[in-house]
Amino acid sequence: MSSAQGYSLGDARAASARDELDDWVAAFLASPGSDNAELAEILQARVACWLGPVEVPIDRLHRLAGPPDAPVLCAVDEDYWDDRVDDMEEKVEDGWEPPPVIVTTRGEDLVLEDGNHRVESLRRAGEHTAWAIIGFADANERDDFAALLAQ
Repeated sequence: MSSAQGYSLGDARAASARDELDDWVAAFLASPGSDNAELAEILQARVACWLGPVEVPIDRLHRLAGPPDAPVLCAVDEDYWDDRVDDMEEKVEDGWEPPPVIVTTRGEDLVLEDGNHRVESLRRAGEHTAWAIIGFADANERDDFAALLAQ
């Protein structure tokens, strides 16, 4: 990935056009703000191919992290959660388009690996979809999903 490359939706589209989504995802997850190089390594070992960015309904995303009263696997301190989400929500309402979220598939489920705060801020701002980069175990699974999106 080019050192001048950033982490916006447009940058993700450009990486996809160059067939470099795997590198973009790894660099994005390791970047300041995400600070999740460990997740990048896990996903590189688990994901064979990526699709995106694609727009997905927020209600289809299964969150891994969130406030303690939400159906999530990892509860996050509510004050920390609300402060970050409130800040992002204001930015969304002012026209900010957050970077795509990172999603994997588990059977029929779309699991939100990175972007829990972004999705919640979009939801609170009244949005119903989020841009996502989706990882798949194999190319057939990716191609089947892409065909469903095209319908």
